[in-house]
Amino acid sequence: MRRRYAARVGITLNLRSARAADVHVGRSPLAELMSVLHILAEPEHHPEAQRWTRRLGTTFDVSLTQEMSALSPLWARLRCRLLFPLALPLDQSFEDELRLLEKLPLEEFTELCAQGVLGFRERVPDAHSLLNDPGAACRFIAECERRSFRRGELAHELMASPEGTRTRLIDFLERCGTAFFAAEWRAVYDRLEATVARFRTDVRRSGLAEVLAGLSPTAVVSQGGTRVRYDKLAVAEIDIGPRPLFLVPSVHVWPHLTFKDEESHPVVVQFAALEGQADGQLTQAELRARMSALASLGRMELCRHLLGEPITTSELAQRLGLDDTQVSRTLRQLRDAGLVESEREGKYVYHRLATGTLLRLGQDVLATIMR
Repeated sequence: MRRRYAARVGITLNLRSARAADVHVGRSPLAELMSVLHILAEPEHHPEAQRWTRRLGTTFDVSLTQEMSALSPLWARLRCRLLFPLALPLDQSFEDELRLLEKLPLEEFTELCAQGVLGFRERVPDAHSLLNDPGAACRFIAECERRSFRRGELAHELMASPEGTRTRLIDFLERCGTAFFAAEWRAVYDRLEATVARFRTDVRRSGLAEVLAGLSPTAVVSQGGTRVRYDKLAVAEIDIGPRPLFLVPSVHVWPHLTFKDEESHPVVVQFAALEGQADGQLTQAELRARMSALASLGRMELCRHLLGEPITTSELAQRLGLDDTQVSRTLRQLRDAGLVESEREGKYVYHRLATGTLLRLGQDVLATIMR
């Protein structure tokens, strides 16, 4: 078994057997489209993209919108492995990726699609059982129905006609390409190209642990660079090498860092392409520090005084009836948490509330929970 589960939350990449040659970096238009469809399926989880999703939604006709909703189990939660690269080479065109999906052996399509329809990190019966054992198929359908009506409907269709489901899915993806995704792919292509070029260079020149730790601010390297752990709700250990690892950048995947670990296929990590911009993602420790700083009534009262014009420590102390040492200590706690900005002008240091940080706090909490 390649996947081993541990008591600690998070996903760990085990690099003991990994070589640079096992790591491949490249774009995937199909995976990028899935990231877009995921945002459209769960817009409330992506407040940073709401304006974009509203604008994009105006380009859809009714039938495309209905089909997007019906097929959404494949990308709403546990994104379907079918829509990530299944084999080398990477950087294929959208049309070529769809043709590979069209030619995929039916049992392989059924097994990967069934996992996506279930949308949960539990093993589904193998494709041979699903296609030849009515009892296994009925149990699978019942499990999907317990999860949601839409998943149950899609499970019924998949069990009744896997080839019909494949045709329906490919037709929908082609319609998405015509309606909006071809233009979107052109818009993000160069940005993804810069990320791919940088990571390919880093894989050749740097240690793998260093490169993989750069995928997320939550990554922790241990055991002499042979293990990299990421802050994820899922718990798994994934061996890299000799099984390949595909690193697939995405403009639309943020704040997620997506891992796919179906044992008969390469490991895939889809990560946010952040060339030329900060990712703005906090570690759990940073988020806890900010929320803890605001949990104190005294610190919250001090924040209210910092909301207007910049103010000195001594002025704050006078307003609050405290000595300068107490106020300085509180300001340091808030500054360390990123909630206060301080700037010297002449012989005085003026402090102000970091309102932008506070405005993003709710989004930061959501992003930390989602990743």
